[in-house]
Amino acid sequence: MIVKNESGNLRRCLQSAVGVVDEIIIVDTGSTDETCEIAWNFGAQVEYFDWNGSFSDARNCSLAKAQGEWILFLDADEELAPSSAGVLRRIIKDTSISGYSLRIENYTGDDGAPEMYPDLVFRLFRNRPEHRFQGAIHEQIASAIRLNAPEAKFGLAEDLVIRHYGYLNRQIAEKDKKMRNLRMVEAELKKNPADKLLRYHYGVELYGIGNNRQAALEFIEAANGIDCNTVYLPKLMRYLVLCYYGDKDYDAALKIIEQGLGWFPAYADLHYYQGLLYYEQQEYGLAYTAFERAVATPPQPSHFATLSGLRGFRAHYYLGLIAELFCNLEAALRHYLNSLRDNAGFIAPLECICRILKPQEDPAYARQALESVCEFSTAEAKVCIAELLINQSAYDLAYQYFSSATKNTSATSAVEIKKAICLMQLRQFSTAMTLLDSIPATDSLYRAAMFNKIVCYWLQGCQREVRHYAEAILALALNEDSAGMVNILKNNLGERSFPKVVLGKEGLFILIDVFRRTVALGEWERAITLLDGIRPECLQELDLAVGEICWQYGNMNLAEQYLNRHINKNPLSDAAYYLLAQVKEQQGLYVDAHYCYRQAISLAPKNPQSYVHLAQLYEKMRQDIVKQTMEKYQGAAALRFLQEEVEAKHVTNHHSGDDCAQ
Repeated sequence: MIVKNESGNLRRCLQSAVGVVDEIIIVDTGSTDETCEIAWNFGAQVEYFDWNGSFSDARNCSLAKAQGEWILFLDADEELAPSSAGVLRRIIKDTSISGYSLRIENYTGDDGAPEMYPDLVFRLFRNRPEHRFQGAIHEQIASAIRLNAPEAKFGLAEDLVIRHYGYLNRQIAEKDKKMRNLRMVEAELKKNPADKLLRYHYGVELYGIGNNRQAALEFIEAANGIDCNTVYLPKLMRYLVLCYYGDKDYDAALKIIEQGLGWFPAYADLHYYQGLLYYEQQEYGLAYTAFERAVATPPQPSHFATLSGLRGFRAHYYLGLIAELFCNLEAALRHYLNSLRDNAGFIAPLECICRILKPQEDPAYARQALESVCEFSTAEAKVCIAELLINQSAYDLAYQYFSSATKNTSATSAVEIKKAICLMQLRQFSTAMTLLDSIPATDSLYRAAMFNKIVCYWLQGCQREVRHYAEAILALALNEDSAGMVNILKNNLGERSFPKVVLGKEGLFILIDVFRRTVALGEWERAITLLDGIRPECLQELDLAVGEICWQYGNMNLAEQYLNRHINKNPLSDAAYYLLAQVKEQQGLYVDAHYCYRQAISLAPKNPQSYVHLAQLYEKMRQDIVKQTMEKYQGAAALRFLQEEVEAKHVTNHHSGDDCAQ
């Protein structure tokens, strides 16, 4: 090993290796922390090396000290998997092998919820004086072995696993790896401009700092003329796709995918990114096919370095989204469930399941359905589902989960506030106030608690209390949007003669949240008075959101009013026409609904929802016409075929209902 200031990692690494290997040699390149003391405590031989800018020179210094027959080299931010000891002892008995590529599992993202992708690395080889590393960075040993012994045989040991934590966000930030590596690779390229592997690594470093365009050029240069069996070519193709995707050059990315699939037809990453590219271009049929192919790919070879979930939970999630767009809720639920089964920590599909179940309409059924597929056994899981249920205005059910989560433990301030919101929505105002009063003034969420106290009294029409708490919170340091929202509530009760407020994005978000909560209580008149408190130009930004809430809560007249207002100002709003069509359909105005769906289709011809709803509307209209005809011309022999068709349709609908229930 070579190390520098690795006290945060080294103990974990050596703990995994001690007892597995016969000898630990560590070359320190200038540590100023406890790195060397930790190494000594594990019985390591510590050597010192004056850093000269070359990783190979430092590693070769460690090789010169090694006495064993085989060399295993690790980095401090790695560890051996527990099962690797037996594998290591077994594979070195093969006298025909000069070295092995091992499986490395790279963990990326946040420490709390990391993701993993595998790869292959050459880390185990026979100890020979001629076996020495080359290259200042991304140092290589396999090529040096082959150079001295072209007949050397290399093996693959994927059951010997190294876990690598150096790509976690915290590790990268602490070490400034990106810029350090970039500078070193640039220096090496000046010495060896024809080295394609080095150019590939340069592309990776450029991609890591967001320089997609230059990275793409380096990847193309690295790929030109190389053997299709080159071990890093699949990763290179993926990186190249990601570069073009990052620059929104979708056509170029799709061309690279087509070329890459010609070489690697079962590469899940290319199928997944093809689906993602089509999805973002609203080519939903092509996207669905690509995601299905990603899911159908076999287990990926380690050298493909397939990213986490691309043939599993991520692909199933997008398949669910597309199925929802086509109004196929059964298929959507199936894919969302598959996504959860593949990764229970991926919350997005659970949120979609909650939306489909409509828990605010039938909480008991929603709970039964959710608990049939998910186990909410921990406090964290119960809080998570409760927060998703709040988003669906299922306050009673959300409160049940919050209460269960905090039954045997103290709740955080955030959970107490959310519990109070649920209680307000259940009209248990005094209990809600008790929870809000428990948040001390020193708490970072004290202002949020104070604001919800104002909302609590405002919902009850208590003008004096609203003004009292409003004055108190306005004395604190509030941003302009928060202060504006407090003033709206403060002056809303009574005569309401006050200057209208200008709200920014944050203020409008808070306003629409309070509006939704008020509507959920059935307080329509009080909810509408909220909108009177803002300037007309701000209200215009809310018309679509207000119209949608009115539609969701069954007030079709108000929904129509606000959606029409939005359309008057935004005549190209396909979303408004789509919602208005559903309002008209609910009102039984099928001809008007037909017109609105047609408008939505003309404005967003790639969105399948309007097509599906229009087809369903035509079927409704047809059934109505058939019914009217049968009633008008009862007993007419010429209409017997219609009667038979109606009866057949009734049987079909009956069986479909049974299937849906199942």
